[in-house]
Amino acid sequence: MTKKETAQIIYDEITKLFPNASCELNYRKDHELLIAIMLSAQTTDQSVNKVTEKLFKKYLTLEDFASAPIEDLEESIKHLGLFRNKAKNLHLMTNKILNDFHGVIPNEQSKLESLPGVGRKTANVYLAEMHHIPRIAVDTHVSRVSIRLGFAKKGSTPLIVEEKLMNLYSKDLWIPLHHKLIHFGRYFCTAKKPNCKNCPIIEYCKWPELN
Repeated sequence: MTKKETAQIIYDEITKLFPNASCELNYRKDHELLIAIMLSAQTTDQSVNKVTEKLFKKYLTLEDFASAPIEDLEESIKHLGLFRNKAKNLHLMTNKILNDFHGVIPNEQSKLESLPGVGRKTANVYLAEMHHIPRIAVDTHVSRVSIRLGFAKKGSTPLIVEEKLMNLYSKDLWIPLHHKLIHFGRYFCTAKKPNCKNCPIIEYCKWPELN
């Protein structure tokens, strides 16, 4: 069996577990999505949703965020990890969009990544979710699962994991694959207590501690 055939079996089995896997961040507008993704770094989506429920009612537009004192932004997101740095980036990012991109969030990878606080993962999530542009965003869940399944070697960078997955799967599967791997890693193949006894793809697992 080829690596791609094995990868397809794994995809099909994870799909059975999480057939409706999708973005769990709450948003109504494009800038709300981008902000929510930025806030989700090293924080759970549930925690972000609790914060943005109030945040997006207080600040309705890019202009509201851009003109808000950083101290006020910090106060609004203080329950999230790295809140000071995130508040600073929110202020800088919204101002850059208004000043350099005429108030329109760019839909090109390089331009998105030129925004303060927006790295490759954030840009990939935004492009896939908002514009349905095929991307695979690699977070800690995707990275962990990919390494355990042998898609990438231990210690691989997020970029290497992304490239490995892109080579294994057809472009039309990239977006759903991203969501399914996140859900699988978040709710099933967890970091500390993976549900190995009930795992339908345990035979493909390469994690040394499990074999």
